[in-house]
Amino acid sequence: MVPHLHAIRRTALRDLLRESELDALLVTDLLNIRYLTGFTGSNAALLVHAESETETVFCTDGRYTAQAEAELPDLEREIQRPSADALVGRAAARRDRFARTGFESQHVSVEQHATFAGLADGVELVRAPGFVERLRLVKDDEEVDALRAACAAADNALADLIQYGGLRAGRTEREVARELEGRMLDHGSAGVSFESIVAAGANSAIPHHRPTGAVLTTGDLVKLDFGATVDGYHSDMTRTVVLGEPAHWQRELYDLVHRAQAAGCAAVGVGVEVAEVDRAARALIEAAGHGKYFTHGLGHGVGLQVHEAPSLAATGVGTLTAGMAVTVEPGVYLAGRGGVRIEDTLVVRDGTPEILTLSTKELVVV
Repeated sequence: MVPHLHAIRRTALRDLLRESELDALLVTDLLNIRYLTGFTGSNAALLVHAESETETVFCTDGRYTAQAEAELPDLEREIQRPSADALVGRAAARRDRFARTGFESQHVSVEQHATFAGLADGVELVRAPGFVERLRLVKDDEEVDALRAACAAADNALADLIQYGGLRAGRTEREVARELEGRMLDHGSAGVSFESIVAAGANSAIPHHRPTGAVLTTGDLVKLDFGATVDGYHSDMTRTVVLGEPAHWQRELYDLVHRAQAAGCAAVGVGVEVAEVDRAARALIEAAGHGKYFTHGLGHGVGLQVHEAPSLAATGVGTLTAGMAVTVEPGVYLAGRGGVRIEDTLVVRDGTPEILTLSTKELVVV
């Protein structure tokens, strides 16, 4: 992403800081720093001034001097370690301009806060959780482009896995997972979003099953939950297939989840309560008598983290806004028999949401 996009994000953050009567925010979470600057290293801190870009300072250690110069040409850079401590000290040296400095309290340990307090002579350190995360809720066009590319890498990997016989009886869950992950890399993914789930037979009834040496067998439902990353952004998709001719109960279960997932996707819209989206899908599953077997929320936000706000769940709070990226992933899990989950990554739009994961949701028989 080009530097001016990060500058726009810092400007939006300044608006929030002024609304909260803060002079600055010390950003220590690396994902939030990446969002605001583009920096991709493993150690950094950022001090964002509420009024002035010229008083905004980035700090990292000597390992990343050249990288910081390349990734952050538009910001003042300081090379010190510990980086966050150095920026607290800098705020104290300019206490007239940094009198009330917020910090990301949800990312700072008790010990680190005590260290900050010892350095912040004349500066009031104010708990300021979630400021950058509020901005990250709504994705800009460049973020959606990255999400779209990550979803395409996953779609293409699954298509190749099926086309070239990688999903067949006799292979182990672990073998299928490793091939699927390799194919995502082949299609442009920088890495996997999370440890891929490949769950066959009775294991498909375990929502977050980890792949094992279990052998795929004709007649199995096989649940695949996986994702790719592009420019730091994650995709998340689940598809469930069957090996060989499906049994009647498998078709019925699949059809139920398919209809529930379609209802959940259709409910996604600007101004809709997140709990209402969950309800739209869950009601169908409950009406079929399987409510107790749908054991998790309907979905979640996705972006620089594979699980982030908002939460599409019965207990979720808030409404959807255009530009939010979310998953819709109902599932029904029958212990000892098998389970079905179908999941897409979507972007909330005015009118119909944009579905980024394009693999078919019809029952695939391999």
